[in-house]
Amino acid sequence: MLADAKEPLHYSEIAQRILDNGLRQQGGATPAATVAATISMYMQSELARVDRGVYTLVSELPPQTMRPDSGKPATGAEAPPTASSGGDVEETGFLNAFGMFWRRDEVDWDQRGQALLGAQLKAAQPINFAEQVGVYILYAGDRVIYVGRSTEPRLGPRLWDHTRDRLTGRWDRFSWFGVRAVADDGSLGFVPTGNFAVEMLVATMEALLIEGLEPPQNRRRGDGFNATEFIQTTDPQVERRRAQQFFQRLTAGDS
Repeated sequence: MLADAKEPLHYSEIAQRILDNGLRQQGGATPAATVAATISMYMQSELARVDRGVYTLVSELPPQTMRPDSGKPATGAEAPPTASSGGDVEETGFLNAFGMFWRRDEVDWDQRGQALLGAQLKAAQPINFAEQVGVYILYAGDRVIYVGRSTEPRLGPRLWDHTRDRLTGRWDRFSWFGVRAVADDGSLGFVPTGNFAVEMLVATMEALLIEGLEPPQNRRRGDGFNATEFIQTTDPQVERRRAQQFFQRLTAGDS
């Protein structure tokens, strides 16, 4: 992918291009994390890190970045760290997965919130976040109208409640921020418990506020969030109903 691109790429972009070209040899829910780990373990002699999470081929580096005595990348273009080491990932505290501005009408609420589907990258394995734990924001257009929390594994049902309560006609999008990480098989990890360091709590609150509110004077959180943000996947039941409605309209027009 890097040879074809002829420019440095973030590991999440490498993963997306692998998916787009049908080169992923096995399934998995976290292809970006897999690529980051693979880079760290197997490709250190061939790749160099040029920025946080961004890599290029050693052969593409300018001559001045190479160590004259070894032919290896000079300091500042060292072999990449692991995705979990902190070198390539923004400090997000306990924020391990989140989705931004998901559409209400892409969820099949007939299942009572038992399915909230998203994927790390396009064409990646869908993940069900219905049992995520964390906080959520409801929007009317781009205006925040409600902030809530789910302290038990029931984010989906909690959102479903808002399709039947006083807020039902007031929101059309939602964002969510979860503390349960996603494993490569698509399962959600444990809920953090115990005594927490103040630094972790502060980092979590900062990440939530910056991502949730998008204040104009804050710098963009950066590519480190690519490994924890998940894009919405339309529920298959919703797609099936839309196809049926479209067919009914066509047949009604023919008659």
